Amino acid sequence: MRNTLKLTAMALMALLAAPLWLGAQSAEPEEVKAYRGSVYVEQQSTYTPSFRIDGKNTRVRNVILLIGDGMGQGAVNAGMYANGGSLTLTNLRTIGYVRTQSADNFTTDSAASGTAYATGVKTNNGYLGKNPDKENVTNIPEYLAPLGYACGVLSTDDLNGATPAAFFAHQAARGEKEAIWADLPASSLTFASAGTQAVFESMPLATQEAIRRRFSLVYDPADPAVASSERLVYLPKSVNLDRGDYLPATTELAIDYLSKRSKKGFFLMVEGARIDKCEHSNDFPGTVKEMLDFDKAIEAAVRFAEKDGHTLVIISADHETGGTILSRANPEEGFAAGVFASKGHTPMMVPLFAYGPRSGEFGCVQENSDVANKILQIFGVKK
Repeated sequence: MRNTLKLTAMALMALLAAPLWLGAQSAEPEEVKAYRGSVYVEQQSTYTPSFRIDGKNTRVRNVILLIGDGMGQGAVNAGMYANGGSLTLTNLRTIGYVRTQSADNFTTDSAASGTAYATGVKTNNGYLGKNPDKENVTNIPEYLAPLGYACGVLSTDDLNGATPAAFFAHQAARGEKEAIWADLPASSLTFASAGTQAVFESMPLATQEAIRRRFSLVYDPADPAVASSERLVYLPKSVNLDRGDYLPATTELAIDYLSKRSKKGFFLMVEGARIDKCEHSNDFPGTVKEMLDFDKAIEAAVRFAEKDGHTLVIISADHETGGTILSRANPEEGFAAGVFASKGHTPMMVPLFAYGPRSGEFGCVQENSDVANKILQIFGVKK
């Protein structure tokens, strides 16, 4: 009798719910505003490695993590087809996906996702280097530097931007600009480069002096102080669209600098920050051009990995921005057109590409925090 009553109650609940379910299914599609754009680009060469070291279960001495801020499938497709159907990124064979949700929001911001990539711990939106309880969490450089590794960050954002800051700062509010810069002297970084000279000079004098005591500070990569320095901060005049080849050139500089500062190995995070900024403003030409610039930094990393033989390169994104969609293209003419469904972040998975020894461990669907934990495991770190 009790089982009969239970079945009857369940059937009644199903009948009551049916109109709601049917109504949801039959609702008319809602029209939303979208923004479109198109671009012709000057195509650039790409690089395809030999794959002789790719996926091998051999020792990894160096890891280069490249983060394309806001770089989802749409941005990758737009950049690839505009560039004749090829990017160094898409020439790689190991491909996975990353889920980007934060601890308190289905759609992450760059601070929470950056912290996940930097520490292996999911946190709340807005937090840098802290867990949801606002306790400091150890980042990759803080794990590796005591073991003798050299560590660096590079970005086309300001140094206090969420992604680079996640690898050295510990603040519960990503907007605490002065506090983030003040965290730099006590950090475990050997190398840092991002925006800008003017931003640094706007910081309190005490912070400027503390940074100069711990790092050699230069505004020009040709400065003789670069070669003689033990720890370096290089601040360009601009990281905006007028920056020239700053990102790929400084990727090469950072790799060379870190390689010479530690015989054990290094970790480097490189961010192409302005893909996201173009998507926020629904600037399709800018998105494509920033993708191509980021791909040149990827090429620098992959070329080094191919030559070195003990370097793992990982490329992914902190989140997708803009709901970016490629609508049409003519690869032969360097033309691409696309549509943006949003001016904000989206919760969609982002692609991951990898090259080098143990790259196959990233060819799956994983959390952003998993990427950091795998890197630490590859370095032999026990959390």
